[in-house]
Order: sequence, then structure tokens, then C-alpha cells
Amino acid sequence: MIYLLLIRVSGQFHLEPLNATVLQDSDVRFNATVKGEWQVMTWNVQELLVLTIYATGFTSSSSDQFSAQNCSSDTSCVEFTIHNVTHSDSGPVVCTVQGQYGSRTAHLFVQESGTVDILGGNVTVVQDQQVEFQCATTAWFPEPTVSWTRNGEAVNSSLYNTNTTAAHGDRFNSTSVLRFQAVSNTTVECLATVPALTSPQSSSVHLVVVPKPPDWTVLIAVVVSIGGFALLVLLILGIIFCCKRRKEKERNYQDEMRRVRTQSQMSGVSPAGQRQGQVNLGYTTDGQTSVTPSEFNDSGFSQTNHSNHSEIPHVVNTQQAANGYSSAYNGLDGAGVRKHRHVTIV
Repeated sequence: MIYLLLIRVSGQFHLEPLNATVLQDSDVRFNATVKGEWQVMTWNVQELLVLTIYATGFTSSSSDQFSAQNCSSDTSCVEFTIHNVTHSDSGPVVCTVQGQYGSRTAHLFVQESGTVDILGGNVTVVQDQQVEFQCATTAWFPEPTVSWTRNGEAVNSSLYNTNTTAAHGDRFNSTSVLRFQAVSNTTVECLATVPALTSPQSSSVHLVVVPKPPDWTVLIAVVVSIGGFALLVLLILGIIFCCKRRKEKERNYQDEMRRVRTQSQMSGVSPAGQRQGQVNLGYTTDGQTSVTPSEFNDSGFSQTNHSNHSEIPHVVNTQQAANGYSSAYNGLDGAGVRKHRHVTIV
């Protein structure tokens, strides 16, 4: 009977929430509901008595950080508040109602939100270039969860890695590195959160992608190849043209030589350009009046020679005399008469 009575009585004393997770510097509230009459209620934080409240409404607190009041006009519910909680407040929170009600225990977890920053700020890169972003989180408790988004879409965890280290005390610092290939302008955001945060803290930067400069290597190679081929063709054509022209010149020269040789043979001129004449057997020197028969018959021809001399007067003008001409020049005798010899061969 006594055991059943204790169960029934204890069921009339409730404390909620039994687990509270809040951020540092925020306020946390616990509600104790007692069905029945009670006189004194106490609250302990980290095993230290911090507040006492009486059924009459009088409250005694160890500091302004702790306070209590009725939840409503119903005096059976008491709201206990811890203001500006710190990490040192984490731990058990015990509410005790004197008498047959006993005590109830809740657990307080105080978390800390640190800072988030993408190092380096905005980035400008060339299209298709590999880019790297580094996100640093500082002074978090517990270890934060870090994630990335690109243009508002979550990034696959395989594209980044995060390393966390314990800083002074029990706080954590972490570094997360994201790598990907730049394709277009992108807004990159790094997010960090702990369970107490209703929304993650974030830092964002802008990735500006500029088009790749044209690759002139292929074009230069093509132009050089075509130019080299064209020069080779022109060189071959030039060689062929020169050879052909040289052959034409040689052929023209040979034709000309043949023509000259033919004309020379037809006109009685030797190839060397010397006239191949015959000896004039009827020629006599001055003072000779006849030709002997032996001289006449050496050629095998029967010839009749007639030689006569005529004298043609030649008048030397005064101009020629002034220029130094003498009367004995060009066959002139002392009387100024030129002698001409005519030979007739029959």
C-alpha cells in the first residue's frame, strides 16, 4: 500500500523538458508542475542551489541569472529560467519539492556558435580551371557540421574534405577545402551548424569565370604546315620552270647555231665567220701587165683575164688637206690622181 501511494504521488510531479539544448548567451526555461499542495521548491544547477521558491510566492535567488514565476494563474506550475547561459552551466538541473513529491532531474546542454569564413574572398579564374576554396570555422562547441552549396544547391561531400582540431578548452576549429572545375559564374557558400542552431551560419563568395583565350597553337601549326607546303610547291615549280627555260635556251641556241651554220654553208662562209674565198689568179700587182699560163691553169679552169688601169682624177679639198691628208694616201699619186684596178674574170 505504501509503495502504491508513492507511485501515485510521484506521478503528480512533472518536470519538462528533461533535455534542453541551447546556445550560449540565450535563456533556457524549465517547467515544474505539482498536483496538490506544496510549501517549498528548490532548484539546483551543477549541484549548486541557485533558487528557492515558496508557495506564498516569495523567491530567493543566488544571482540575477536565475529566476522563477508561476506559469499562469495556476499556482501548481512554476517556470524556472536561467538567463544568459554559459558553457559552464551545462549539466544536470534538479528541481525538488519538499515533502512527499521528491525531485526531478533535467539535463542542460549549452552549445557555442563560432565564426565561419571563406578565405580569400571572391575569385576570378579562366574557364575550365581547377579552383579551390577554403572555409575556416573557429571556436565552436561541439564540433560543427560543415557543408557547401553552389548556387544554392548542396555539394556532394566527395568534392570536399573537413579537418577538425580542438582549440583551447573544449572548443573546436575546423578547416574545409572544396575543389571543383570552374565552368560558369557561381556563388559558393560554406555553412556550419550545431544542433542548437535553428539555421546554420554561413559565408559566401562569388566565383567569376572568364572565357579561355583562344588556343593559337593549333592555328599556328596549321598555318605553318600550309605555308611550308606552299613554299615547297613553289620551290618545286620554280626548279621545274628554271630547268624548262634552260632547256629551251639550249634548244634555241642549238637551232640558232644550226641556222647560222646552214646560212654560212649556203653563202660560202665558214662556221668561224671567215669567208672561204678563192685565190684571184688574175690579180696583178702594180706594174704587172700579164699573167703567165701556169698561174692561170692551176685551178683547172679556162679563164680569160682582162686587166686595165684607169686613172680617175681625185681632187683633194682644202678641208682634207687641213685635216692632214697627204696626196700619197689611198693610192693618190703626186698629181692627185687615184689609181683603180679592174679585173674581169671570164
